[in-house]
Amino acid sequence: MFHKIIKRGNRKVGKGDHGIDGGGVYGYGNSGYRNSGMVSTSNVTINHASRPAVVAAGAGAGAGAGNSQQHPTLSPSPSMIETLPFFRDTAVADRPGLFVRKLQICCILFDFSDLKIVRERETKRQTLMELVDFIQSGSGKMNEACQEELIRMISVNIFRCLPPASHENTGADGADPEEDEPYLDPSWPHLQIVYELLLRYVVSSDTDTKIAKRYIDHSFVLKLLDMFDSEDPREREYLKTILHRIYGKFMVHRPFVRKAINNIFYRFIFETERHSGISELLEILGSIINGFALPMKEEHKLFLVRALIPLHKPKTISLYHQQLTYCITQFVEKDYKLADCVIRGLLKYWPVTNCQKEVLFIGELEEVLEATQSAEFQRCMIPLFRQIGRCLNSSHFQVAERALFLWNNDHIVSLIAQNRAAILPIIFEPLEKNVKTHWNQAVNGLTGNVRKMFWKWTASCLKNAKDSTWRKKPKP
Repeated sequence: MFHKIIKRGNRKVGKGDHGIDGGGVYGYGNSGYRNSGMVSTSNVTINHASRPAVVAAGAGAGAGAGNSQQHPTLSPSPSMIETLPFFRDTAVADRPGLFVRKLQICCILFDFSDLKIVRERETKRQTLMELVDFIQSGSGKMNEACQEELIRMISVNIFRCLPPASHENTGADGADPEEDEPYLDPSWPHLQIVYELLLRYVVSSDTDTKIAKRYIDHSFVLKLLDMFDSEDPREREYLKTILHRIYGKFMVHRPFVRKAINNIFYRFIFETERHSGISELLEILGSIINGFALPMKEEHKLFLVRALIPLHKPKTISLYHQQLTYCITQFVEKDYKLADCVIRGLLKYWPVTNCQKEVLFIGELEEVLEATQSAEFQRCMIPLFRQIGRCLNSSHFQVAERALFLWNNDHIVSLIAQNRAAILPIIFEPLEKNVKTHWNQAVNGLTGNVRKMFWKWTASCLKNAKDSTWRKKPKP
């Protein structure tokens, strides 16, 4: 409750507009989180909770997304919210002009805490709904001026300063993000329809990418990526769908999108360890990785080594581990030679004192080993089973139990059996220690099963060796 009260206060003031360094794919860019790289204050009016509502003025039919000027005003009066006819009641020739006028109405931003302008807010909501239906129906193809004005209106509404995160309000850096209640933006009744409008525009078969890319440009994509730091999960879900569609439709933007996501990951890993949209960005990347052509480009392998594997470092990995594991296993399934690199990367970032994180790592390790072939397994099995041995002796029963469950996987058991001469000397002492001293009965039972498995393999080897020696003996 305290967090919710705090969030109703002033919003943060934005920093300057930043771009992404177009140099190396993995160079550090300035893709900020809450305010950096957002929107220039001369472009878009920000509706601060502590200020009166703002009107986006001067939105002519030919005004571009970056050329209009907005001016603060008092709460919108009824004269500002003009009542316009429906598209169905308007001649086809007059619809482009009506479309632009409706977009101008939708550029007005409202303070949702002001109860005096409920009717005006509802008028804007209904106008937005009508615009969505108009684009979805395909009843009128938009000219270039209409598309420019549409993107300008969308930018005015969605590119805004995000409220301070909960840990910034309280100063509690050690707070658990999983325990925080999600922040729900009060302006969502309008934002949702604006996002739906953008989605319908992007996926529409009438949208010509050659024209649309002039307005859905690198700057627009970068600002869209900045919105992924929103704490509202509904907004992040829309952003995920829209960015994925943009990536699929605008091939010219694909390298830039990957660079921008890389830069977000870099800053998250090495600077802030705070970002609300890492799981959504990884979901998009999972689909992108799935479509990588073979043989895999070197830049994609570098992305795995420099961005994905270091994502195991932050403490908040539990928030996005499922999506990260999917991306990692996609790489190994596409190129089995990457298994050694991935496993050594997991060992590098293996947690020392965080038992829940350690359980996640063992689960991911199992999925990677399922896609690992014998040659790659042999390259990393010595350091791997030294770490597994330490997990077997963990006083936290979930860690020891999860490590012992690896022997329930047929493929992993097959890899171990092929290399038991090297693995048994490493694993024998931890197994014996568990049987004698581990406090948990379930761990004791599982350890006994694994030990019996090694005994059977050893007995089988001795029998085979004896039979082989018997056959080689010369007959008298």
